[in-house]
Amino acid sequence: MKFWKYFYGFWIIAFALFSYWQFNDPDPEVWVSIYAVAIIFCLMGIRGIFPRYPLTIVVVACLVGAVYFWPESVSGWIGQEIEQGDLTMKTPEMEEGRESFGLFIVALVMLPGLIRSWKK
Repeated sequence: MKFWKYFYGFWIIAFALFSYWQFNDPDPEVWVSIYAVAIIFCLMGIRGIFPRYPLTIVVVACLVGAVYFWPESVSGWIGQEIEQGDLTMKTPEMEEGRESFGLFIVALVMLPGLIRSWKK
């Protein structure tokens, strides 16, 4: 059980940083809200609370969003990021790639809690 407290604690900090970095984004209210929801579920996870249906909705919505925003070429997108050398957005494809992976990370972090909720 202690592992999960550290796991969710780490992701609370990570999602808070992700939220902070979204303030220069064209649509920060969307992404700060998404990461805030992730933080709330991580806080609940630390306490051992895993609401089945809300977690299901979050995981499915994040996976659908990740697929929707998935870049045409992941290697091309990563190559652009490495070439650029900083975190400023130069192309819409770069932004969509980042959004896709952000949603995918949220879904993956919420997945263990979702599995636990369906086992109860």
